Amino acid sequence: MKFSRLSGGLAAACLLISAVAGSASAQGARDAYGNPKAAPSPRPMGTVRRASVGSQPSYSAPASSSTSGVRFGFRGGLNLSDVQGDAVKSFTDLAGYAPDGTITRQMRPGFYAGVYATLPLGPSFAIEPGVSYSEKGTVLQGKVPVPALDFLNTKVTGTARLAYVDVPVLAKVFVTPGFYLYAGPQASFLVSGKARVEAGALGFTAYKQDFDISDQIRKVDFAAVAGLGYQFDMGLGVSAGYDYGLTSIDSGNRFDAQNRVIKVGLNYSF
Repeated sequence: MKFSRLSGGLAAACLLISAVAGSASAQGARDAYGNPKAAPSPRPMGTVRRASVGSQPSYSAPASSSTSGVRFGFRGGLNLSDVQGDAVKSFTDLAGYAPDGTITRQMRPGFYAGVYATLPLGPSFAIEPGVSYSEKGTVLQGKVPVPALDFLNTKVTGTARLAYVDVPVLAKVFVTPGFYLYAGPQASFLVSGKARVEAGALGFTAYKQDFDISDQIRKVDFAAVAGLGYQFDMGLGVSAGYDYGLTSIDSGNRFDAQNRVIKVGLNYSF
């Protein structure tokens, strides 16, 4: 009799514990402060979610890009060019108007424009060959060495106007999504080489003459290129770089002068 009563009591206790647990489960789990936690949303049957392996490659702006996709684009912008080395002496000999030391050198503004292809080799690295038309050269200014004419503010301006087709092969490394550094070699092929000499007084030009100096300039120039840029998601980008000429531009080895170019521009990848 006692055993049957004990069994009945245990059965009643089990039913009570089961009812309390069911009620707690219906109310949801609670945190350490007794507040109910949000129940996880039910997941549809048959749906398998794969964990994200990584973010999109930082060099590719559109989400549809992949490390195996080649992208093309065009770019253009402003050149600020100079010729360092014996440029002053060489142009003084050409112009024949002023002795050494009276001419100062200035940067010549110009433009560049061209196309490129981006060849991704990983999530943050790419090779980018391109072809661009680029204006280079320098501007030299001085006074006519005639003391008696100083009151007229006589000036001589010489402009070396060089045009090249640049063929760079750049390595691009993306430091953060969008922001990158680039560097690489560049071969430049001479398109035209001209020099202009102007002389004037009181703000008026009294003399102007153009010279064709393309036969005195090397047909091929080599440079090291480096810079940085940012590529936005919509394909538009900005960049700034520097071209450091490695070879003398004089075809006759009479003087040592190299091209130097600062570039600032825009690009669009599609």
